[in-house]
Amino acid sequence: MFTGIVEDLGTVESLKPTDQGGVLTVHTSLPTAEISIGDSITVDGTCLTVVSKSAGRFAMDVSAETLRCSTLGELKPGSRVNLERCLTLDKLLGGHLVSGHVDGVGRIVSIRPEGDAKLFTFEVAPAQTRYLVEKGSVAIDGISLTIFSLHDSNFSVELIPHTLRTTTLGFKNVGDAVNIENDMLVKYVEKILAVKATSAPA
Repeated sequence: MFTGIVEDLGTVESLKPTDQGGVLTVHTSLPTAEISIGDSITVDGTCLTVVSKSAGRFAMDVSAETLRCSTLGELKPGSRVNLERCLTLDKLLGGHLVSGHVDGVGRIVSIRPEGDAKLFTFEVAPAQTRYLVEKGSVAIDGISLTIFSLHDSNFSVELIPHTLRTTTLGFKNVGDAVNIENDMLVKYVEKILAVKATSAPA
């Protein structure tokens, strides 16, 4: 479990293909001495497991399914990525509960300056919009954000200067792909209501 508050902008060193998917190595300023083999870390919103580490870097296995369903397959040496270590009981929940399981890939359709901030508009698959709620939470490349407005298959979020400086969205352009994770609470509510509907007496 994660919070959607990015801890570090890492840099991809390599993404080497394997029979099962790939091995991603990332350079980081996170304290690798405090990271253990088997720890979960989100990379652009995808939950991955650390399989090896050394000073200033760690490597993670990436499954073929994750490469298919996220933007990680597009990473190249030098790509910047959002990193967050998993939530612990002594960590402030500054964003919202994020699982690190990407629901789909969206694309940036516009970026509009609003003073020092920027209004980003994203397009997602129509089936995914059922989980988006105006003023609700969404994770974009692992960043916890609040939906500013929602129209058809597009939704907008406002990014303050701090978020633009400390996450990959500050480097993104119109047309770029992003990982989208919907608020898990919305999905749980839908599941509960569906079960109740099928079990209700006729």
